Amino acid sequence: MGTSWSARIVDAPPGSAAAIEAVLGRIIAQMSNWEADSAISRFNAAPVGQWMPLPADMLAVLRAGLDMARLSDGAFDPAVGRLVAKWGFGPGGLKGLSEEPHHPSPWRAMEIEGDRARRMADVTLDFSGIAKGFAVDAVADALCERGAAHFLVEIGGELRGQGIRPDLQPWWVDVEAPPGLRLPTLRIALCGMSVATSGDYRRFREEAGIRLSHSMDPATGAPIANDVASVTVLHESAMLADAWATAITIMGHERGMALATRHGIAACLIRRLGGGGQEYMTPALAAMLE
Repeated sequence: MGTSWSARIVDAPPGSAAAIEAVLGRIIAQMSNWEADSAISRFNAAPVGQWMPLPADMLAVLRAGLDMARLSDGAFDPAVGRLVAKWGFGPGGLKGLSEEPHHPSPWRAMEIEGDRARRMADVTLDFSGIAKGFAVDAVADALCERGAAHFLVEIGGELRGQGIRPDLQPWWVDVEAPPGLRLPTLRIALCGMSVATSGDYRRFREEAGIRLSHSMDPATGAPIANDVASVTVLHESAMLADAWATAITIMGHERGMALATRHGIAACLIRRLGGGGQEYMTPALAAMLE
């Protein structure tokens, strides 16, 4: 996944580390665009229109991604792989921008029937906005199955806390403001909750002094050009927190936070404004912090 993982487990059951590594190995084998033999790479390379059976985990993530695409009117798109590659954020790096027109709604070119799926146009899957969250949930489920009751799991900055720490305190997590912005640190207690953050400072490159984010806006076929610096979402599901954070980031502060508010999502958005930062919270998150 191109990142690190960690787990703090109280009275860790024997074999916990091996169980975590097995879960992550399974997810990488299914959903990593950087592995040529992964299920997602083979699916993306299959002829357009050809059905392919999908592993259970990958199918679950694809279904969730398509649901979020419908909910966000395509802002979140699990089939945005061609755009990611075009702008140099895919496995092949920057190869020069293609002038070919992009598909206006890549996710609409995906079809699912039972346990199989197919591409109806030359678009490709990219789960970078949802797979880490899914992995956090999968690791947490594996630990619970082994009898662990108190733990904090983290993969690339996405976290889930279960139970409490040995000192009987909750798993406190600090969500720092993006670099260079002076804003208060958001401190949250994770107890049966997950948190995910999407930010323009994590994966980006600069061209002619312009910051190009890895977050693609399917509506424009280019990296997002709004002033969103970061979005943090709390949710029982790390996968959905991950997807919501991505969707809100791409939609921008007005549309994204309005959608999150309508669906009762606990979210915090930080905008870059005149060299400083401005913070917005949905009512659901504000209520949790009272």
